[in-house]
Amino acid sequence: MVLLHVLFEHAAGYALFAVREVEEISLLLPQVEESVLSLGKFHNVVKLVAFSPFKSAQSALENMNAVSEGLLHEDLRLLLETSMPAKKKKALLGVADAKIGAAILEELGYQCQTGGVVAELLRGIRLHFHALVKGLTAQSASKAQLGLGHSYSRAKVKFNVNRVDNMIIQSISLLDQLDKDINTFSMRVREWYGYHFPELIKIVPENSMYCRVAKFIGNRRELSEESLEGLEEIVMDGAKAQAILDASRSSMGMDISPLDLINIESFSSRVVSLSEYRRGLQEYLRSKMSQVAPSLSALIGEVVGARLISHAGSLTNLAKYPASTVQILGAEKALFRALKTRGNTPKYGLIFHSTFIGRAAAKNKGRISRYLANKCTLASRIDCFSEIPTSVFGDKLREQVEERLAFYETGEPPRKNLDVMKEAVVEAGEVVAEVKRKQEKKEKKKKKREKRRLEALAAAAQEDMEENSVPEPEENDAEPKKKRKKKKQQREEAESEPEESGLQEEEEAEAVPKKKRKVTAEAEQEEEEEDEKKKRKKKKKVARDEED
Repeated sequence: MVLLHVLFEHAAGYALFAVREVEEISLLLPQVEESVLSLGKFHNVVKLVAFSPFKSAQSALENMNAVSEGLLHEDLRLLLETSMPAKKKKALLGVADAKIGAAILEELGYQCQTGGVVAELLRGIRLHFHALVKGLTAQSASKAQLGLGHSYSRAKVKFNVNRVDNMIIQSISLLDQLDKDINTFSMRVREWYGYHFPELIKIVPENSMYCRVAKFIGNRRELSEESLEGLEEIVMDGAKAQAILDASRSSMGMDISPLDLINIESFSSRVVSLSEYRRGLQEYLRSKMSQVAPSLSALIGEVVGARLISHAGSLTNLAKYPASTVQILGAEKALFRALKTRGNTPKYGLIFHSTFIGRAAAKNKGRISRYLANKCTLASRIDCFSEIPTSVFGDKLREQVEERLAFYETGEPPRKNLDVMKEAVVEAGEVVAEVKRKQEKKEKKKKKREKRRLEALAAAAQEDMEENSVPEPEENDAEPKKKRKKKKQQREEAESEPEESGLQEEEEAEAVPKKKRKVTAEAEQEEEEEDEKKKRKKKKKVARDEED
């Protein structure tokens, strides 16, 4: 009997269920549909064999990306190898997607089944999954689904910023819209200002230049020789500026009020600003096309290449189209009308705006458009699937189209495609190597800057740590410093004490009154005289004794 297992991919992890009584279930499909709604009945149908939860949100995202692309992830391989029966011939695995089933069959050898009973069983597992797996609640399961859904969507939307073609689609659409608006507004300025100066329309046919001239002139009666230099700067032609001046003097236009003139000038300034913005937008489109599709822009031009990408929806879609589709891209109405009326199908669509078809003779337009569509398809595929796109292949393909045009006109045989592509591959390799070298230099510089920044941050953090830890020893050192200061002060005081005592005695002596000083002096003299008398008496006694 064949053992049927069902693989279910959930946001929380992979689950493998074993199905009981396969033969009866295969026969009684309506009963399976009924048992799906009841958890008690569904428990009798399936049994959880193994559950492998994802380790992290990043791991869940990687596994879901692998499943969506039809690849067998290592986590799923480990689960199937450890939990599926050893006898592969008797084991049957039910999966939701045929792509992942083909990958499992190719790498592990298990027969896989999709649809039918498996679809109903998966529906029941999805409904009762939180009850079939222990420790998983409905709330945690919904949180896991929500988080994985957000991260999966972000991962799908997040592409390389420099290779995004959505900006090209929006900018070319805006460019076409601006062209229509500027033409409409310029016609309005011509009609409005033409009441006052009708001759200016024939002298200045270009729209944006006409608006600048109308804004500069204002009232034609105020135009004089002094304003001729300003006119020359606008029209870039001295003869044309002189013609405008002469026409203003003999114009048949009606007079205009200052209020009307103010409105005309303000509207003209708006049209001029729109035309300037259009030029800036075209430069932006050129730079984006050189980043995203350099070969296609080198071959057919930035504007036509952007229109092809916009019409196809993306560069990837354009790369998937065959050359026959690219040839008539943009002429769908004419194609279906021709198929309906059984008339001649169109020979070209958007690629008609390239210079090659306009330069070709009438009989060769269809041939050159077919050849150009072929080269456009090659260029779009090179741009889409190359890691570092370059304009080398586009330049070589453009040379081939030029040679084909010359062959149609003069009969000169063009070079073989193989030789041209060999040259292009060699040149592209050199360009790619140079680009990689520059990128490596930039990365090294970036790493050095980052290293310096980290070192500076580490040094600043260390200084902060030292500042925080220094105050304690400073306090400890402050105590002996204070003691030293006290000792010095004591020494100084000790040294200064005798000096101070002498000074004090002198001060005290000075403080005694003069009368007291005289009395003390007399007493001292009397004492000295008595001492001298005693000495004399002693000397006399000594002399007497010697005589005796």
